[in-house]
Amino acid sequence: MLQNVRIVLVETSHPGNVGAVARAMKNMALERLCLVSPQRYPDAEATARASGADDLLARAEVFERLDAALAGCRLVIGTSARERSVSWPVLSPRESSQTLIAEAKVGPVALVFGRESSGLSNEELDRCNYLVHIPTNSAYSSLNLAAAVQVLAYETRLAWLAAQGTEPVAPRDVASAEQMEGFHQHLAQALLDIGFADPRQSEKLLRRLRSLFHRARPDVDELNILRGILSAAQGRKSMRR
Repeated sequence: MLQNVRIVLVETSHPGNVGAVARAMKNMALERLCLVSPQRYPDAEATARASGADDLLARAEVFERLDAALAGCRLVIGTSARERSVSWPVLSPRESSQTLIAEAKVGPVALVFGRESSGLSNEELDRCNYLVHIPTNSAYSSLNLAAAVQVLAYETRLAWLAAQGTEPVAPRDVASAEQMEGFHQHLAQALLDIGFADPRQSEKLLRRLRSLFHRARPDVDELNILRGILSAAQGRKSMRR
């Protein structure tokens, strides 16, 4: 299960943080590190801060876009300390780790961390099924990136240890991150084609619809049905009476 857990870092600016994250991951037996457009990598500072976890750095995968790093993932959980104009479902660190481990029995899952200065953008959070929030001191809530990874990696290991020796109950099969993204792009175009959405005012609407379908977590057959309905509404497919 732990091999199916990806730690995804988006646009890190300090290579030392990448090395410290690798060390935190190795402490908890997490192995798959994915970097999205890091500003400086590879870098000697990352290797120095890894303190023996440089094998994880050597195997780290680097991507230009977040969607590529999430390819094949059945569940994506993003980290956020800020309040947003549209509310995503939020889990505690323990809840998020239990959810990750349950889903990792079936396939790849991802825990996504944003930039050191600004975190994840709304567009990046659109790719997430849930958010996780670490309940820090409200008077001093800022967490170093590696510290945040360490907290959630620890909780993930606890959830994995608790699952040992239990009868596995596999979650139902659901559409992957890239299949969901294809559906959301189709939905956005269909709403424009049928005149329901105004391109100047549709951003908040589409974000709410993303939240709706992320909560529903359709499987591939259900997603194909939805896309068939969209195609029929667009006039690309005949509707049988």
